[in-house]
Amino acid sequence: MASKKSAKATNEIAEKLGVVLASTYAVQLKIQNFHWNVRGMNFIQLHDLFEKLYEDVDQAVDDIAERIRALGPATPGGLAVFSKLSEIKDAPATPPSEKGMIEHLFKDYEAMRDLCDDVAKAAEDAEDIVTTDLMTQRSAAHQKYGWFLRAHLE
Repeated sequence: MASKKSAKATNEIAEKLGVVLASTYAVQLKIQNFHWNVRGMNFIQLHDLFEKLYEDVDQAVDDIAERIRALGPATPGGLAVFSKLSEIKDAPATPPSEKGMIEHLFKDYEAMRDLCDDVAKAAEDAEDIVTTDLMTQRSAAHQKYGWFLRAHLE
């Protein structure tokens, strides 16, 4: 916990991280769904890309959850809680085409980048350099993998 932060600021950062955590988990589930259900001419390339994406996000889920606990509050968990907190929509009931999967994930990665940037700014304002660093790293990852996805759409 940053030394100059108030308890109120710490709790606000932890709450914002809870939204990031739930949204990250939702992205992970969507990526895994697409990994399992991708089909078409680019099957192996997208299957492998989706695996790389969900492995990255899996580690991020743990890092974000542990950061919340390091700040003090309990880490939110469970699908019902995550569905209320997440800013990411579930995967469609019927898996979309290859292009549709990429479009969904590209939008999600853009949204996640923006969400992480917002939390990084709030953490910076609260002088919480550890959370700022974590969110900056996650924003960079979302930007990088968003670029990978966007390249498939061009």
